[in-house]
Amino acid sequence: MSTEPGEQEELYRSPFVTRWAGREMLRCWSEAHRYRLWRALWVALAEAQKELGLDIPDEAIAQLRRHQNDLNMETARAYERELRHEVMAHVRAYGDQCPAARGIIHLGATSCFVTDNSELIAIREGLRLLIGPLATACRQLSEFARDHRDIPCLGYTHLQPAQLTTVGKRACLWLQDLLDDIEAIAALADGLPMRGARGATGTQASFLALFDGDEKKVLEIERRLAEKIGFAHVVPITGQTYPRKLDYGVLTTLGGLGVSAHKMAADIRLLASFKELEEPFGARQVGSSAMAYKRNPMRCERMTSLSRFLLCNVQNAAFTAADQWLERTLDDSAIRRLSLSEGFLAADSIARLARDITDGLIVNREVIEARVRSELPFMATENILMAAVRAGGDRQELHERLRLHSMAAAQRVKGEGAPNDLIERIGADDAFAAVRDRLSDMMQPEAFVGRAPAQVDEFLSGRAEPLLASLPVASADSEGLRT
Repeated sequence: MSTEPGEQEELYRSPFVTRWAGREMLRCWSEAHRYRLWRALWVALAEAQKELGLDIPDEAIAQLRRHQNDLNMETARAYERELRHEVMAHVRAYGDQCPAARGIIHLGATSCFVTDNSELIAIREGLRLLIGPLATACRQLSEFARDHRDIPCLGYTHLQPAQLTTVGKRACLWLQDLLDDIEAIAALADGLPMRGARGATGTQASFLALFDGDEKKVLEIERRLAEKIGFAHVVPITGQTYPRKLDYGVLTTLGGLGVSAHKMAADIRLLASFKELEEPFGARQVGSSAMAYKRNPMRCERMTSLSRFLLCNVQNAAFTAADQWLERTLDDSAIRRLSLSEGFLAADSIARLARDITDGLIVNREVIEARVRSELPFMATENILMAAVRAGGDRQELHERLRLHSMAAAQRVKGEGAPNDLIERIGADDAFAAVRDRLSDMMQPEAFVGRAPAQVDEFLSGRAEPLLASLPVASADSEGLRT
């Protein structure tokens, strides 16, 4: 058996194909799907034109339908090498299969009739494909937050220990962002318009000529096309293309997912460094080729990396939309083929990673408790001061004593690497004799988390669970989760 690399290994293929993205999203942005959508649009156009009185034979429509999904790709490629025009190559190739329709395929249309409208269909499909894995990730995060709603942990501001929060409350921060993304993605998909049938500069002049100046038929053909393709409305004004600012809105929405995923992944990576929280780790997974003990947060690192790509990709759409001259210029074409498809493939990879990471987050409770115990004495000083003052002590004198004890304990921790002995120091100080027996009770972590557990309950029942209940449960798909 040959051990030489095959053709696939000898030629570059995107890692979205070989490693990260799921099959459904890859199909959504494939050439085959693109060209089948073109044919669906040509069928819809011919049907609508016939319905409105144009002399199109029944056999022409029948042949178009018969061969709608029967792509003759090699024929189309041969035509494109000759014509140097992708759309006309496929018009010719389709016409070879449908001789009765050869003369009416693409009648009155410009290339953007099929390219733009098919891309809007793919965008809508792609947006809806993202909702399934994101909803699964959110359901898993919701369950995680509920299970850990009241486990005290250190909160951090400026990445320095601050007041306590809970493990579940922190997870709700990630969950809230992802729920916002799901709502934004769903709203964008549902409200996406069709480009319509507008002709070369968006004036509908070619269709007006086809229907002998009958404006009502021109409006009606567009309404029927939108209905046949499944769009509720059409972009009100276009040049030759739909406004490229629409792409900017799409990629900005995907970029919002990148923001949320980057934030969550970075938090988990930081907590993994503290040994408080870890992403799932396989029984035979290797963390490092050199350091056998390592448990690197590789999934979160990959999600951070792909999120960075997705965020930077927003700029592609911004510059393209800003630089469209007058009714259109073709310098939008190549970059859109990259930025739209790879933007969706990156978003899909991120959504699937989020689903994978949230399925089995590991909480190291003993480590969390130890870190809380190491910092809690400093946080407890205000409560101790208030109790000692209420017992008759002088506030200013007690405050100064607490400051000196805190500085000494901090120096012991930082300078000697020794445990925090602040409570022992306070207990040995006769100025705090009135509250000495209560110091242990004032050191219960649950007393320092505020309303965090209640906030988790309120958020899950009031926001997360109603939204998630309205979303379908996606089927599992384990592909695309390699290194």
